[in-house]
Amino acid sequence: MIDAHIHADCRPYEDFERMAVAGIESAITLAHDPMRMSTSAVVIDHFYRILENDFSRAENNGLTLKAALGLHPRSICPDYEVVLQKLPEFLDREDVVALGEVGLETASEIEKKVFKTQLSMADKMGMKVVVHTPRQNKREITIKTLSIINETVDPTLVVVDHVDPSIIDLMADFDGMLGITVQPQKMTPLEAVQLLEEKFSEYGPERFMLDSDMSSSPSDPLSVPKTVHKLKLSGWDNKKINMLSYKNAADFYSF
Repeated sequence: MIDAHIHADCRPYEDFERMAVAGIESAITLAHDPMRMSTSAVVIDHFYRILENDFSRAENNGLTLKAALGLHPRSICPDYEVVLQKLPEFLDREDVVALGEVGLETASEIEKKVFKTQLSMADKMGMKVVVHTPRQNKREITIKTLSIINETVDPTLVVVDHVDPSIIDLMADFDGMLGITVQPQKMTPLEAVQLLEEKFSEYGPERFMLDSDMSSSPSDPLSVPKTVHKLKLSGWDNKKINMLSYKNAADFYSF
């Protein structure tokens, strides 16, 4: 299994062992806003923390991490231009497989500007992009997010994450990947199975991937295995389960 979206820097050492014991082989850990991102130096140190500290903590427990790095909409520091200038150097690293997590939180003008700049960067580099959708005003902001994506970058490079029943219909004409986040306060494993049963065939089985988004928010590092268990109990065949929990993410990120 692959957990396609985590924030490893917020989690204790023991969580990586639990994930590995449960059958998770790899995970994508993403840049976000673990603290007050007051200057570019803090953001860049956050990138180094992911690449130097979290990779080794996970590897010591048998879990392989890959990274996505970028300016999260809640991490836009006053001198964000410095981060954007240095970002291509980080994206060129072999262990960085995507730009992310980026997107809109409130759809402010500065968020839109930084989002568009990063999408353009990814488009020029042919880099995959992980796009955030917020908890508040989710539908309204997701509509704006999709519009910017379609105007700025090849959508097949993009996974829109935290997709839930409130926005799933907006994805009918979107050509990218869909991240199904199974996390307390977002979606339970059973709710994820219900959503997938409704849309898996309609939208295409190759478009979905599962993740826990485990972070400093209420989280379950075993969300993906628990969802796989619910899928098995619901009668899903192993090929479809493998696509959701491993193959689609592996293909998208070129593992």
